[in-house]
Amino acid sequence: MAHDAALRAACRAAYINNMPLAQIAAAHTVPPGTLRGWKRRDAARGDDWDKLRAANLLAGEGMEAVARQTLSDYVRQHKALMDEILGAGDMTAREKTQALASLADSFNKMVSASRRVLPETSELSVALRVIQLLAAFVQREFPRHAAALLEVLEPFADEVAEKLGGHRA
Repeated sequence: MAHDAALRAACRAAYINNMPLAQIAAAHTVPPGTLRGWKRRDAARGDDWDKLRAANLLAGEGMEAVARQTLSDYVRQHKALMDEILGAGDMTAREKTQALASLADSFNKMVSASRRVLPETSELSVALRVIQLLAAFVQREFPRHAAALLEVLEPFADEVAEKLGGHRA
């Protein structure tokens, strides 16, 4: 079945604007295989939909938003892999230890990279950690002041989050 140029352009635009291929296929009643073929042929001619999509994402949301989402996605995958490794009955203890060590190394590298890309998020994390440490200290050493401190710290934590990161962590 032949598709007109307008339909093809609409599908391309939807993809570049971050819509998944399956959703585009359903919305425009175009088979997913046809969409993948258009994408592949256009890329061969220098019109790479994936590069345009990435550039659009960076321009629209900024590098910090992309890095924040990447870190969030990584943490979800990291947790899933840890659960899989720990629950694997067909792995020896040595294999599990090696896999966990490799995963820990990967995690440390990801966190280190995210600190460089996400200075606001790192700053916010430190600020909120200091607030938590102060609250614990007051609770332990000056329990009679804990309620008053908590009354002040809760709204203050929100203000710190708003000033440093635009959201509550």
